[in-house]
Amino acid sequence: MSVVGFDVGNESCFIAVARGGGIETIANEYSDRSTPSVVSLGETTRSIGVEGKNQMIFNLKNTVSQFKRLIGRKFSDPVVLEEKKRLSCQLVERPEDCIGVKVRYLGNEEVFSPEQIMAMLLTKLKMTSEKELSTKVTDCVVSVPSYYTDRQRRAMLDSVSMAGLNCLRLMNDTTAVALAYGIYKQDLPTDKPRNVVFVDMGHSSVQVSACAFLKGHLKVIATAADPNLGGRNFDEILKDHFVEEFKKKYKLDVSTNAKAGVRLIRECEKMKKLMSANSQEIPLNVECLMEDRDVSGRFKRADFEEKISSLLVQLEATLKTLLEKSGLKTADIEAVEVVGGSTRIPAIKSVIKEIFDKDVSTTLNADEAVARGCALQCAMLSPTFRVREFVVNDVSPYPVVLTWKNTDDDGEMEVFAVNHAFPFSKMLTFYRKEPFDLEACYGKNVNLPLKDGYIGRFSIKDVVPSKEGDSSKIKVKVRLDIHGVLNVVNASLVEKLAVAPEPEVESMEVEGQDEKTKEASDAASDAASENSQGTDELSGSQEKELSEEPMDTAAETSESKEQKDDSNNKEGEAKNGQESKNKKDNGAPAKKKKQQVKTVELRVEPLVPELTHAQLQDAVDRECQMIVQDRLEKEKGIAKNAVESYVYDMRTRLYGELEKFITEEKLGDPVETRCSEFPKRPVAFEELGRSLQQIKKILELCAQKDEKYEHIEAEEVKKVEEAVAAKDEWLNDKWNAQNKLADHQDPAVYVSVILSEKKLLEDTCYTILDKPKPKPKAEPPPPPKEEEQKQDGDAGDSKNEEKMEPEGESAEKPTEQEEQQEGEGKKLDADMEID
Repeated sequence: MSVVGFDVGNESCFIAVARGGGIETIANEYSDRSTPSVVSLGETTRSIGVEGKNQMIFNLKNTVSQFKRLIGRKFSDPVVLEEKKRLSCQLVERPEDCIGVKVRYLGNEEVFSPEQIMAMLLTKLKMTSEKELSTKVTDCVVSVPSYYTDRQRRAMLDSVSMAGLNCLRLMNDTTAVALAYGIYKQDLPTDKPRNVVFVDMGHSSVQVSACAFLKGHLKVIATAADPNLGGRNFDEILKDHFVEEFKKKYKLDVSTNAKAGVRLIRECEKMKKLMSANSQEIPLNVECLMEDRDVSGRFKRADFEEKISSLLVQLEATLKTLLEKSGLKTADIEAVEVVGGSTRIPAIKSVIKEIFDKDVSTTLNADEAVARGCALQCAMLSPTFRVREFVVNDVSPYPVVLTWKNTDDDGEMEVFAVNHAFPFSKMLTFYRKEPFDLEACYGKNVNLPLKDGYIGRFSIKDVVPSKEGDSSKIKVKVRLDIHGVLNVVNASLVEKLAVAPEPEVESMEVEGQDEKTKEASDAASDAASENSQGTDELSGSQEKELSEEPMDTAAETSESKEQKDDSNNKEGEAKNGQESKNKKDNGAPAKKKKQQVKTVELRVEPLVPELTHAQLQDAVDRECQMIVQDRLEKEKGIAKNAVESYVYDMRTRLYGELEKFITEEKLGDPVETRCSEFPKRPVAFEELGRSLQQIKKILELCAQKDEKYEHIEAEEVKKVEEAVAAKDEWLNDKWNAQNKLADHQDPAVYVSVILSEKKLLEDTCYTILDKPKPKPKAEPPPPPKEEEQKQDGDAGDSKNEEKMEPEGESAEKPTEQEEQQEGEGKKLDADMEID
């Protein structure tokens, strides 16, 4: 089972896997650990990653980049209007104010959603990891910005499903960094938490979080982010500067040429990286930027820091917001860790140091820390890996509010506050006579990255009044799941059942029943307390909720331990059941009757901004079709390269070793075959002739009645002679026919045929000639000597005992036959002694 973590960034992606007892960041087919977040759609195939970025200049209108910022947004969103200025592809409006990317693919104009484009990128990352791991990849953990809303998280989950992946968790970027930082720390405290701030400034956004570490535990205290401040903003400042400079210096307006703008901003990004490491003036040179003209310029770090001063002020505001949300002082913070490519800018580090009054720490890999944290989380969630116990508690950056309509007035409740931990569940109680709706949204006056804070609507169905005609008690379970997504898990209607009267029993039976009830009550109370951990129970109505129904009916308690003991002692002293009953009524308080309830599950119909099952299946099928098309095109390219290589190789050999085997009418493989057969054919003929000569020599020995072959019958020898004669004739015919042909003609016989005929001849002949000689018949053993018979008789041999005369009778004289056998035995014995 694979364990993979994907860091999906706005500009580039990283893949980390768990293997060999650790976490590794793997490289793509270009031996680069960074895979660009670029998808280029062409006339025959898709180019994703490095290939897509390389085709951006040549296929600009059909190349999509920075689509991560479009995920989960509406077309009318102001952020989308701002992003259209940066994109070279065309954005169009789809039904229900959705975003579409219009491109030309396989000769047709098609419109893809940003979620489909993201799925294409995830498919590429999946294939890269499968190639590296040599196994199928399914389970994964994918990173998302901590400021992502519910709608954006649902959209990312749809993209992951389109790519054929199973997302175990959507993990916030800064939380993944904190996990990668803390899980390897051996000196974490056990009492007072260690507070660490993480700053992640990437290509398009900056995220900061304050985390508290204990041994085996990570708790995110607070997060803050600026979704519109990142490395690309610094690149654009440099680009704007050089656009104005080239207007004056070269009379070229780069802003009017999209391809020139892409090339210029790439060069500005390189200059920014050089200025981060060098304080001297850095040159910029671009060949054939526009109108076949070369341009050049120079820039210093000091001038650059002066131009980005407004961006640094934005960063200061984000860092101060984190301090306010977390409630921490700079003295409470032990360390400040920075990750992300943009944190390499010296001015950024200076601002961070100034705000937190701490030197910036760079112990983590600035580019790969998020991917490594995701892989660690995936290993923790996977059943096939053993990972050190480490609890991760993340927080939601925005407050979640539920609203509903009532007969009198509308209701509203903040279910999850800012920085509320998740995953977390809460139980809400409503009193209704009919079905009702719950609408979820983010709180007011919250700075959201989206146009509106709508989350979704959840309809509670099948609600009916109680038997008395009053409002029924409805329990609704609301949950922020492991992805940070809000869902109504279930809803149930609670019905009260009639209380059955308690029967009168004997005193001894009452005492035993009380003891059992006590044990059952204690056990159920423990179970109820365990089940209530991690959940809150709130009232969703303006009325005061009664506390007559427990979480578990068996867990309801009635009297204290002292009261029970006192009651049991009094009952044990009673002489009969009536006296015990009187004492209980007079001395001890009466036991409360249990209120039993019945719960009925209600249907919950969610209406949230995510794809339906049918829509998702259509998107999955479409992605599979494009994968098959890419594979066919790749195989076609491999075959085309093989043909081109063959043609170039043949062209150089036609006037060399192949020249005498070719004519103008015949080219290709037949020529290659004639050339390869030419030196091998004489050798094959010679081997067949040698085999014939060897068999003929054996036949001569058979004719001479050689003792080695005298056991072979005449019919079998004749069969061998006929086979040799036929094969000899075949060899002469083929030899003569081949000698009459020119080198450029097809051969009369191929080497493979000659060798097969040789094998057939040897199998036929040697099966007979190598037949083993039969073994000689064995002679019968000689009879035993007379002396041995006597000795055997003295020894008590059973056979000799049967031949002995009866006791008291004289032995008869031996017959003539016995005397003859004895004489032959002596003669044989004499012969053996001579030998």
